[in-house]
Amino acid sequence: MKRRSFLGMGLAMLASIPAALSAVDFRKEKPKVWEEKNVYDGKKPTEKGVEAAIKDLFGDVKLEEKGVTVKAPDTASNGGAVPVKVKSDIEAKTVALFQDVNPEATVGVWTVAEGQPVDYEFKIKMKASGTITAVVEGKDGKFYVGKKSLNVALGGCEG
Repeated sequence: MKRRSFLGMGLAMLASIPAALSAVDFRKEKPKVWEEKNVYDGKKPTEKGVEAAIKDLFGDVKLEEKGVTVKAPDTASNGGAVPVKVKSDIEAKTVALFQDVNPEATVGVWTVAEGQPVDYEFKIKMKASGTITAVVEGKDGKFYVGKKSLNVALGGCEG
């Protein structure tokens, strides 16, 4: 293959990538989602920042408790780096993660590329024991939720 033909083919392939990949800047499109706060009295959440953030992001939707698995340790030895895994076989459009003990309820929101599986692993901070909530917006127009409650032995924000 001649160099010019190869370069031309490469440029054509690069031009098609933006059509296949697209992402929404949720901080710009839905800024209120990032402003929802949890109120925590040191023992348990006292207000529903997670519920408000979900409503701000998706509207007044019905969440079906199926098809989404959230895995985390039952007891995290350090809240500064809690390993979390979110998995779902649902053909997804969007995945959102929330927690109910840090001041900000929303952890992150991701656009799922066409045909990509929902199988995410990451670490988050949690200053105390609480619940992690994952919401999957399916391509079928339905919303699915999975939750995991856990204990934190050492606070992520304090030490």
